[in-house]
Amino acid sequence: MTYDLLVIGDANPDVVVGPVEQPILFGQRERLVPSGALLLGGSAAIMACGAARLGLRVAFAGRVGDDAAGNFVRTALAERGVDVSAMTVDPSLPTALTTVLTSGDDRAMITSPGCLPVTSANDVPTALLRSVRHVHASSFYLMPELAAGIAGLFKEAKASKATTSLDPNDDPSGRWDRMILDPVLRVTDYFLPNASEAQSLTGHPSTQDAAGILARRGPLVVVKDGAAGALAHDGSKVVSAPALKVTPVDAVGAGDSFDAGFVAARLNGFSRVRALTIAAACGSLSTRAAGGTAAQADWDLALGSVTA
Repeated sequence: MTYDLLVIGDANPDVVVGPVEQPILFGQRERLVPSGALLLGGSAAIMACGAARLGLRVAFAGRVGDDAAGNFVRTALAERGVDVSAMTVDPSLPTALTTVLTSGDDRAMITSPGCLPVTSANDVPTALLRSVRHVHASSFYLMPELAAGIAGLFKEAKASKATTSLDPNDDPSGRWDRMILDPVLRVTDYFLPNASEAQSLTGHPSTQDAAGILARRGPLVVVKDGAAGALAHDGSKVVSAPALKVTPVDAVGAGDSFDAGFVAARLNGFSRVRALTIAAACGSLSTRAAGGTAAQADWDLALGSVTA
């Protein structure tokens, strides 16, 4: 295998500002906040960086524009050890851009999608798909063309003995369409929503019950729940892990760092219970600095934080 992990999905610059007092006011009033930063964003990009930081050989497939923002994204990923040679550069559409407004442990995200809606399964080279141990996809509902082709990509990967994972992230439309998701879940080994996403996908207010409903479609459902930790449901048995106690700066990308920790731990041969604990540590540790990648743990820190 050439790579341990292929990550498919979104990559864009994040402008992270805050903390911002709520509510957000219009009327052409200017408000000052303590901090702001231009950082690498996109769920898939942050997950890829987290996995590379944990020692995996990572390749990325996605789409950016032929612009300064696209150059920023490709450079930032490459500097963090992610192979971007398969990334498509769109000559006609711009790179996606996101502004992240932080407020305590919450955040609001405003995204201009740019070339993300035309990202598709055709952007993923078949030879690359067949050369990895694991394939992860993110931001399912943000990229409808890609979402329509994920099941086929995962089937191809599994035919080459790879495992698969999916993080749905938020649905900007609010529809949470299960008709397009269910065929993907049948070829997904690890489904990685957060608690709110699991509840929205099932209409069930109980996180554990929502996870159980989703697990009946086939995957191990691993649900992230912030400071409450995480749980994994295989359809009959539930295991859980606590979050680490850290002093958070912001939670941008914490779920993506969690995903990276879980996948890395499983590829390193750890049980699902141990992988859940390592993943929860990775998610917690990533909140110690602004943005999604600045405080991501390496393997020694992640493992040491759960064995101390």
